[in-house]
Amino acid sequence: MAQLLQTPFIPSSSALRRNGIIPQRRTTRPLVFRAKIREIFMPALSSTMTEGKIVSWIKSQGDKLSKGDSVVVVESDKADMDVETFYDGYLAAIVVEEGGVAAVGSPIAFLAETEDEIAQAMSKAQSHSSSSSSPSPPPPPPPPLESQPEKVVVVNNGGKRVVASPYAKKLAKELKVELGKIVGSGPMGRIVAKDVEAFASSGGVGVDVGVGVGSSESVELGSVVPFTTMQSAVSRNMVESLGVPTFRVGYTIFTDALDALYKKIKSKGVTMTALLAKATALALVKHPVINSSCRDGNSFTYNSSINIAVAVATDGGLITPVLQDADKVDLYSLSRKWKELVDKARAKQLQPHEYNTGTFTLSNLGMFGVDRFDAILPPGTGAIMAVGSSQPTLVATKDGRIGKKNQMQVNVTADHRVIYGADLASFLQTLSQIIEDPKDLTF
Repeated sequence: MAQLLQTPFIPSSSALRRNGIIPQRRTTRPLVFRAKIREIFMPALSSTMTEGKIVSWIKSQGDKLSKGDSVVVVESDKADMDVETFYDGYLAAIVVEEGGVAAVGSPIAFLAETEDEIAQAMSKAQSHSSSSSSPSPPPPPPPPLESQPEKVVVVNNGGKRVVASPYAKKLAKELKVELGKIVGSGPMGRIVAKDVEAFASSGGVGVDVGVGVGSSESVELGSVVPFTTMQSAVSRNMVESLGVPTFRVGYTIFTDALDALYKKIKSKGVTMTALLAKATALALVKHPVINSSCRDGNSFTYNSSINIAVAVATDGGLITPVLQDADKVDLYSLSRKWKELVDKARAKQLQPHEYNTGTFTLSNLGMFGVDRFDAILPPGTGAIMAVGSSQPTLVATKDGRIGKKNQMQVNVTADHRVIYGADLASFLQTLSQIIEDPKDLTF
């Protein structure tokens, strides 16, 4: 039969025994599924982020989590962002408390797959804390699960539902402060610890802690204040920009026609920032080299989109929200988008694509009465334009008389590896023509 099948004959067990061979019985071991303890790492929320600060924990220690739940709010170098979990489980242990800073990729908490693993995860977290060599003192151990405050509380203030971080609620209880009377400065109005402290120190008077922080009225003279995460990012970018060979070209532009147009359409929600961005974008269409960028020192890219980044001062730093495709979007939509971006920037809610995709930057100090200044070139871009205020000036008219016209000074800083003086001069001439005859801006 074996020959017919042309397969080797397989001897039976009895034949093997007669030949002194004892077959081994294969045993099947039962599959053991072990619950997992996962580390929750500090994520990289932008390409320039090296460390992040914990603004608040949305979930409390011991909370059950589902995939996609927001767990923690992290302050990156540009914005505050909610971080979600990729797994189901329990938030077993928090390693980095609110206000703490951690390097990108380092653990900030531990996630247990089952409730039975929470104790093991907490032990692992304590071992990690004791073995880490952080220059700052370790955070205090988390309170027991039974006393961990909830994230959302309802206070007896007309049934008002108040959202607060765990530490803020604990602090409010210690300071005997009613959360319902506090205005939150965190994401989506969440009350964080500094809101409670400010309210308590003000004697129970509502304080908007997001205003005036870092001003001369709010700092203690002689004190040393560490950089915020955003300030650290700005510092790194400014130092990096020193490695780029730049030059500057200034130009004076008459703004009477632009001022008249702005006065006419301001009531429709149009902003001067949108007008300047639109005019700049239309000029860049005709001068694509000004919209280019050099990143590797060996080549440069003609960017396919004209995305105007505009510098905005925020509490504790500087950020550049981006008006994408500013040459293609109509002026009214551009103005609405700009207001939305500013609100999100000041609430630290900008998404990465809303601040890191700029191809040309505007910095406008004219609103503060500054007549002229120079701006530092942001890394990865080809040029930045500093815009001064529009001021009435005596000028000679074409018929030889003396007249009054509004003028503004713009100064452009550019990467000399890519952009040359003649390029900038030609671009500024085009920009001047658009601003002095702005009929195309409203189309």
